[in-house]
Amino acid sequence: MQRTLLAVLTLALASCSEPSPREAEPGELPAPAERIYRGGPIVTVDASNRVVEALAIRDGRIAAVGSEREVLALQGPETRVVDLAGRALLPGFIDAHGHISQVARMSSAANVASPPVGPVGSIDDLKREIRAFIVERELPPGSWVVATGYDDALLEEQRHPTRVDLDEVSTEHPILALHVSMHLASANSAALELAGVSAETPDPPSGVFRRFEGSKEPNGVMEEHAMWVVFGQVPRPTPAQMLASLGDAQRSYASEGFTTAQDGATDAGTFQLLQAAQDQGVLFLDVTAYGIWSDYDAVVEAARQPVGTYDGHLELAGGKIVLDGSPQGKTAWLTEPYFVPPEGLGADYNGYPALEDAEVLRFAKKLYEKGQQLLAHANGDAAAEQWIRTVERLQAEGKRPDWRPVMIHAQALRRDQLPRVAALGMIPSFFVAHTYYWGDWHRDSVFGPVRGAAISPAASALAAGIRFTIHNDAPVVPPRGTFLLWTAVNRLTRSGQVLGPDERLTPAQALRAMTIDAAYQAFEEDRKGSLEVGKLADLVILSANPLAVAPEAIREIEVIETIKQGRTVWARDEE
Repeated sequence: MQRTLLAVLTLALASCSEPSPREAEPGELPAPAERIYRGGPIVTVDASNRVVEALAIRDGRIAAVGSEREVLALQGPETRVVDLAGRALLPGFIDAHGHISQVARMSSAANVASPPVGPVGSIDDLKREIRAFIVERELPPGSWVVATGYDDALLEEQRHPTRVDLDEVSTEHPILALHVSMHLASANSAALELAGVSAETPDPPSGVFRRFEGSKEPNGVMEEHAMWVVFGQVPRPTPAQMLASLGDAQRSYASEGFTTAQDGATDAGTFQLLQAAQDQGVLFLDVTAYGIWSDYDAVVEAARQPVGTYDGHLELAGGKIVLDGSPQGKTAWLTEPYFVPPEGLGADYNGYPALEDAEVLRFAKKLYEKGQQLLAHANGDAAAEQWIRTVERLQAEGKRPDWRPVMIHAQALRRDQLPRVAALGMIPSFFVAHTYYWGDWHRDSVFGPVRGAAISPAASALAAGIRFTIHNDAPVVPPRGTFLLWTAVNRLTRSGQVLGPDERLTPAQALRAMTIDAAYQAFEEDRKGSLEVGKLADLVILSANPLAVAPEAIREIEVIETIKQGRTVWARDEE
């Protein structure tokens, strides 16, 4: 029943443009509301953080918010009055950084993640899951097999699977196993051969083909730009497959309370698929796409709308550039060495940049001069320094009034760098979910206890006057809503230890980071992110008010219903 309901709603949502509410003429009574919510806390996330009694919707927008007496004045004979029965109504969550197209694409891959995301605890488990996937899908010899989500930090062996391990699964199928970070991968011999990777293949710039010890022969594990040599050989899903997967991906986001999703590194082919999804009524959440720097001109050329404007539910919002790799994969670019270097590397190993300063400046300047927003992936503090230095140089040459450059992840952003971030109006989007998923690994292996406790310094950023957001980076971790809120508030690791207690946020601060401040990051604060008259009726109903429960109980709060522009796009009772 849920799929039927959503199919109708997606077509309806795609066919309607954003309505502009008509103001009542002097002396004219305002039009009745279509729907009124009452009977539970309504958390506005406005400038005063008000919690009010009632909210009304008309024409896809918020028509009134305040006391029951005020709002019920808009009740007409056709108005539906919804009793929240004590449940909480909040602004819909906004995905400050993620990759919804990759969530869609990876839905057809074998799941080799570790709990709680997947079933794999060892390399033997990984091999078992891939074998079962081949059998279940009845994949003939020669068919590519993609597995996603393995995590060497959580495997019993504490290492990456090699081509030897994957050859034990099959020598007849090319196999590519993607690391959970999406910055490393491992391939079997068949996949390496199809990609032309051999002992004679040099490492690409900002990438590494790891080799067997004492040999030049690739062992199957690939870092950064090297993995794309093989990944580029994997056939893309057909448009029909991708469109179907996009529907499932949006349902996953909506089931967690998100009404806006991001596609944070879009190439031209993917953007054309997103436009096709818009044309065919598949998109029912807003999707903000950021074109990847290596294909940005082609993405802009493919777009029907100017950068920064919506085409239905789809916006090409700007560009995305990647400055380094992954801390959990130990490819992020740090100032000081890794606490425990990767096997075979010296004690001075500190990762490496993805791009030289000149290339970063060239692309950033192009977008800066056009007033097109740029997100920069920077996990390590050296990468953060490269981005800060780039924006400082741009602003010294001629400051734009409101460019809002974004630092994606900002995990190792140092506290001494925060004043410069604040001065630039830069917005860090912190990957606070790492404190749970990899907090123990970061403390014990990646950064050490001192630097590990300071990752994602959200409270310090707040004290420095910085407006920031928080994110999941799906598909690296699932696009979970209240769980993300819980990680920012509690900073508990998998082992139950608090990582950096001084960097914990209050529930209200964390909620703003994934609603109104996430809207601000995307230049949408005038239409989304808080419950105020005239804004889009993008809402989520939760089983409890996250501002009123014990901090540790936030992760137990359930999404009851998700509403996009006044229409229900997901409801628990329709599952």
